[in-house]
Amino acid sequence: MEKFDVFSVRDLRNRSGDLLRQAEAGRMSLITKHGTPAILALPFDKHLLRYGVHRALALHLFESRQLTLAQAAKVAEISVEEFVALLAEAGIPAVDYPPGELKEDLDAAL
Repeated sequence: MEKFDVFSVRDLRNRSGDLLRQAEAGRMSLITKHGTPAILALPFDKHLLRYGVHRALALHLFESRQLTLAQAAKVAEISVEEFVALLAEAGIPAVDYPPGELKEDLDAAL
């Protein structure tokens, strides 16, 4: 998942279709007014329906690598252990190592 798009209130007049397409593609968008964040547009998806706003937001931000595991758990208002279990339930990997890098780290740890 990529980082979210930023739209100004003025952009919405000309780019409302872009905002809707981003939401349909599962991407969050930030809408600003005079450069200040005003609205976070969170996709109305399976995560939102199943887990609620806090947890869906945490899942989106963690999956897009905008929050660490600990930060995302805090947004979700649950412990890190509970967030790891939530990631597993949502089918999102808690660790995203390239295979070669994972092997190097495991070898170094042993």
